Amino acid sequence: MDTVLLYALGVLVIVVGLALSIALHEIGHLAPAKLFGVKVTQYMIGFGKTLFSFRRGETEYGVKALPLGGYISMIGMFPPSRPGGHMRNASTGFFNTMVQEARDSSAESVGADEHRAFYRLPVWKRIIIMLGGPFMNLLLAILFYAIVLMGFGVAQTTTTIGSVSECVLPATTERTTCEPADPAAPGAEAGILPGDTLVSIDGRDVTSWEDGTAVIRDSPGEPLSIVVERDGEQLELTATPLLTERYVYDEQGRIAEDSAGNPVTEEVGFLGIGPTTALVQQPATAVLPMVGENMQAVAGIILNLPQRLIDVANAAFGPGERDPNGPVSVVGVGRLAGEIASLDEVPIASRVASLLGVLASLNVALLVFNLVPLMPLDGGHVAGALWEAIRRGFAKLFRRRDPGPVDTAKLMPLTFAVVILLGAMSVLLIYADIVKPISIL
Repeated sequence: MDTVLLYALGVLVIVVGLALSIALHEIGHLAPAKLFGVKVTQYMIGFGKTLFSFRRGETEYGVKALPLGGYISMIGMFPPSRPGGHMRNASTGFFNTMVQEARDSSAESVGADEHRAFYRLPVWKRIIIMLGGPFMNLLLAILFYAIVLMGFGVAQTTTTIGSVSECVLPATTERTTCEPADPAAPGAEAGILPGDTLVSIDGRDVTSWEDGTAVIRDSPGEPLSIVVERDGEQLELTATPLLTERYVYDEQGRIAEDSAGNPVTEEVGFLGIGPTTALVQQPATAVLPMVGENMQAVAGIILNLPQRLIDVANAAFGPGERDPNGPVSVVGVGRLAGEIASLDEVPIASRVASLLGVLASLNVALLVFNLVPLMPLDGGHVAGALWEAIRRGFAKLFRRRDPGPVDTAKLMPLTFAVVILLGAMSVLLIYADIVKPISIL
């Protein structure tokens, strides 16, 4: 299939998958809201101008022009400023006007259906409604990771040799080709060939690639008896690992650095052989740990988001390179998906698994990001409900008057600031993904 067509197909898979994830996120809010009797006037995917919509009962369902999220409109999102239900007059000032307009809009949405207003629900019901969206993303992430890990499997090294180097090159050299002065690789000298399967090294059975490399790295200058299986027969060869310099890698597979930021190297035994990889299906017990690791990674990015965005800006407007593990926009995700789909040298199963893994990661990102306790995010509404429960709990404990619902309308200035920051972040990331994209090629 044409590379351009494969690229477009990869982008389409992510666009459709992300749209469905957003749609199901909003259904996660919609279903419990209707179950608890809240009047929902709108269910929309996207923001801005409505492209098309239809009405089913009291709810309008539709799609808007900017596919950057979605929302449902529930009546009575903000309570009256006083438990009696009367709205106070706004003070002067831009932010006070914003707060009052939010209250007025909420009051207008309620109309004669005050008993079906969101703010009148018990705290636990409001929390269920607001957590319904992130919970749906959690289920989707688990589903996608289950398909990837249990259905396709994870690429792991095998005991079959995939490559044999002709010579020994230090890790710090920039050369990729051999020269006459370079020492020959011990593996090639011993007669090891691609396609051979390691059976034992120095009398020790090799059941994984790590078993073999551990012996090789620890045995520089020592002749090793290596038994390989070739064309159904076992052959015994002898190879002496050379002492050479190699990079040290951390747990994430990245080159370790010292306190000065220089790559760390070590001297180890080297034969010059590399493994093949194969997809190995994982048990069901591997799914939740994978989701948890991804959640932890996304949380780390969010906690360090200011510095991450500064790094992105420095790379986008300067000569620096993008952090491949840094934040990306929808544009960046689409580009990566297109590159994955167009990798001709990678098996189709691996490409499909990678695209599903991207969708799983996107749902984890939606889950974690929406739990940030700032409005208008779901976590902000949950935080407001929890604060209300605490206030009412203390009032009941000390036999004081019920303080009533928390006046979340007062948080509109903060909500406005968060929206502006999220918009600016999106613009920066989209720009960076256009002029300095992260690439896997």
